[in-house]
Amino acid sequence: MGSMVGALRPSERAALRQLARNELPRLYALARRLGGVDPEDLVQESLLRACRSFSSLRDLQAGPKWLTTILTNTWRDWLRKDLREPDEVPVEEDGPFSLYHIIEEEDPFPYSDTLHVDVLGAFSEHDVREVLHRVPPRYRVALVLRYIEGYSATEVAEMLERPPGTVMSQLHRARQRFEREMWSYAGESGLLAGATAGERPGRGQVSS
Repeated sequence: MGSMVGALRPSERAALRQLARNELPRLYALARRLGGVDPEDLVQESLLRACRSFSSLRDLQAGPKWLTTILTNTWRDWLRKDLREPDEVPVEEDGPFSLYHIIEEEDPFPYSDTLHVDVLGAFSEHDVREVLHRVPPRYRVALVLRYIEGYSATEVAEMLERPPGTVMSQLHRARQRFEREMWSYAGESGLLAGATAGERPGRGQVSS
């Protein structure tokens, strides 16, 4: 990226370097969550694209969102085939899925007074990332931008250059798929193993 930065004016060069330095950890985290490509390669290519178009950034305060959009679009370019392919199994083929309700029905921690919190607490950051990577890419990107990066649905639609209604529909499907995959992953990974044996405190039990 050095030669590209060198082509900028001194003030632009300093501004871009500071912006990249501030945002680098978040960009790497975003790249890992999106998955499907090498995070370092994705971030590097995104910063190269940022160098080429830095003159288009009119407001430095918008720099973080601008870099997020560049990285997301770079990722989409690299995974274009995956983003076009239809799901092998429609999200709602077996009807709507509610993790909240299935936890109540299955009652994996029968001695817990905070059942839903305990189930969600069993998932580490690594587990959540693994579940995210099971969600189809075109749904995953909307899920990550909206619920992890914290952008509004309108902002996500702008970043992905899609109609707001399309993004809202994809977010609905993404949540359904994510909840379904969370439950499947919990069973496959043994995250709730031993729960029925009363290993969690609550409902009259005292933690040792």
